[in-house]
Amino acid sequence: MNHACFHNLRRCTRWQSLQYFLGMLPFAACLAGCDHAPEFNIVGSYFPAWLLCMAAGTALSGLSYLGLKRLGVDREIVASIVVYPSLALFYACALWLLLFR
Repeated sequence: MNHACFHNLRRCTRWQSLQYFLGMLPFAACLAGCDHAPEFNIVGSYFPAWLLCMAAGTALSGLSYLGLKRLGVDREIVASIVVYPSLALFYACALWLLLFR
């Protein structure tokens, strides 16, 4: 390729311009990004939807803990430090899939 062509695009032939365009096309595709991220306007501030799903997942995990404690099953859970955050993540991802996908 003729690199001098890129400094002055008016002098480029049609083939050189096409090569330049096709060479830059993959980079432009990487810069496209997302159309619109789901977000909520709460008291004038925009919060991403994943943040609300995470808060709801944490709350549901807390409710699950209270329900399991009331049933007496919480004593059977050996690694509760792993189980309840995993449960919160499960609830958050499930809410995200149900509400936004």
